[in-house]
Amino acid sequence: MTPSQSFVADRAEHPVDVVERLAALNDWAFDRADEDEISILVSGAWTQYEVAFTWLPDIESLHVGCSFDLKIPARRRAEISTLAQMINEQLWIGHFDLWSNENIVMFRHSLVLAGGAQANDAQCGTIVHEALKACENYYQAFQFVLWAGRSAREALELAMFETQGSA
Repeated sequence: MTPSQSFVADRAEHPVDVVERLAALNDWAFDRADEDEISILVSGAWTQYEVAFTWLPDIESLHVGCSFDLKIPARRRAEISTLAQMINEQLWIGHFDLWSNENIVMFRHSLVLAGGAQANDAQCGTIVHEALKACENYYQAFQFVLWAGRSAREALELAMFETQGSA
């Protein structure tokens, strides 16, 4: 089979059903708008995150987008883009994008399930965990750029600063 040929595998369980089960087990509020989409609200230390999963049957991929309330004014777009690029260099799973239409920052990742591979609880749990961890780790850096007027480099250094010991 060539990459250009379309193959839709029969699946024992819809990938979004796996995510819905994960949300229910964690008592997260969720909305399943249709068979291929689910939105989950998860509270973090800094803010509330919307984690949206979308099944893309044409490419057999489960896409996740994790966003938070962070509207970017035009004057700070370039610095936020630079910050996202600097953060992405440090991530092993997923990446941050600046979505122009909505002026928001979003963490994105896709789980490719080509050939009928099944999504499982551990995979989906890891994706949610990594998305939330990335957002929590870098939320303050985005805030430093937007509200403190810091450069991307300064913001990243400030956000990653860890105190050691105790006072």
